[in-house]
Amino acid sequence: MAREQKAKAKKEQLKGKAKEIAGRATGDLPMESEGRAEKAKGDARQAKEKAKDIFKH
Repeated sequence: MAREQKAKAKKEQLKGKAKEIAGRATGDLPMESEGRAEKAKGDARQAKEKAKDIFKH
């Protein structure tokens, strides 16, 4: 389960970064903001999984 969540977090981070870059390149501010938000969501999920790993061991 944790491995799946970590993969999902990484996927969200990459997808968010891609949207952010695409939005910046095209001047689409809403897309850039959406990308930043999605990347932040992935970062938060990854932090949660890391914290769970720390307390597991």
